[in-house]
Amino acid sequence: MKVEQIYTGCLAQGAYYIESKGEVAIIDPLREVKPYINRAKLDDAKIKYIFETHFHADFVSGHVTLAKETGAPIVFGPNANPNFEAIIAKDNQEFKLGEVTIKVLHTPGHTMESTTYLLKDKDGKDHAIFSGDTLFLGDVGRPDLAQKMGVLTEKDLAGFLYDSLREKIMPLADDVIVYPAHGAGSACGKNMMKETVDTLGNQKKMNYALRADMTKEEFIEEVTDGLLPPPQYFPLNVKMNKEGYEDIDQILERGTRALSPKAFESAANETGAIVLDVRNAADFAKGHIPRSIFIGLDGSFAPWVGALIADVQQPILLVAPKGLEEEAVTRLSRVGFDNTLGYLEGGFEAWKKASMEYDTVSQVDASELKSQMEKENIPVFDVRKNSEYLSEHVLEAHNTPLDYLNDYLAEFPDNDTFYVHCAGGYRSMIAASILKSRGIHNLIDVKGGFKAINEAGIPVSEYVCPSTL
Repeated sequence: MKVEQIYTGCLAQGAYYIESKGEVAIIDPLREVKPYINRAKLDDAKIKYIFETHFHADFVSGHVTLAKETGAPIVFGPNANPNFEAIIAKDNQEFKLGEVTIKVLHTPGHTMESTTYLLKDKDGKDHAIFSGDTLFLGDVGRPDLAQKMGVLTEKDLAGFLYDSLREKIMPLADDVIVYPAHGAGSACGKNMMKETVDTLGNQKKMNYALRADMTKEEFIEEVTDGLLPPPQYFPLNVKMNKEGYEDIDQILERGTRALSPKAFESAANETGAIVLDVRNAADFAKGHIPRSIFIGLDGSFAPWVGALIADVQQPILLVAPKGLEEEAVTRLSRVGFDNTLGYLEGGFEAWKKASMEYDTVSQVDASELKSQMEKENIPVFDVRKNSEYLSEHVLEAHNTPLDYLNDYLAEFPDNDTFYVHCAGGYRSMIAASILKSRGIHNLIDVKGGFKAINEAGIPVSEYVCPSTL
């Protein structure tokens, strides 16, 4: 028996490859499926099943394409109602895979079809659970994403989740391995650990949601407390996972068309496409196409695209580093953004050589900001999350979290120069690009973000441990 976690850091997502005696199961595959097919070929094995833990909201799964490519059936748990052919398993139903067995544990709560898959070894011993978004390491799945189903509320779903954890998962042995669908950084939970694999016994000790003496009322209160609104693209991804989607090869063919600067400009004007610049922040600051949006590939690219662009139907034109155009289109498709129309041939340098108009972002070092602050009272805007800001921030700084930047546009000065920063410089450059696209140009980005600000000795609030907030 082989069990491999295939973890994608950008999405904080774990897919799984299980092989026994030449038969393979894939759990929660990503959109691009060739890596799974190639992995099975290495083992001289055949993909027998594709298991889905639920209808994912934060990414588009590869289940439909993988089933088409391999002929393997897609398996969902009870209550699932996809628009394509699939096995809708019953609670406790078992599937044989070589010498091992995968047992269906229906665990509603995150969604009503949420299912945990229990892997039993050749001797019938419980070996591991693939818990989807039911149980994370250090947390559990948020219960507010499926509340539009009938009259169910998030508290109803939280109650179902409490029962699922205590009736299906907590009775399992402490040495059972927990393989969750997500780790720290995913918007599907609140406080996940950075680790991606653990034992159930350790989770019973340290996961707040698995306290043995916890009442259902306490669980509901704690799990629903402090939930931020989910990103707007989540329901659109659920729809694609439930109804099906275009093959990724077609998306790549369309999205990787090379466009000359003139053709690129014409396409932007004619289609209403967003120009998405995926280079690094420093290059974007030095020069970029006016009104383009920066979201760099070297950060949490796909989740920020989903959170800030929101509409998966939005046409997109790419400005990418040479050789990374296909990667950018692939990563966009992982979160349902399939309408990439092409990329700027030759990159931004070709745009400049064609004498096309371009813009820049003004930047200062933290030491320069400190000098300015010592001379006068200048406005500083912190685009980190509210919890980061409350933990420690520049005195008198305004908190305008990037996730909800459009809600704060009226707070930025009309004419006076202001400064923006985040933790390290990635999010503040995204914010700068959005503000400039809205016609707000009187901004200066602080290089290195709050880390550099702290090192420069700029006065900040007293530190509060984020875990207490």
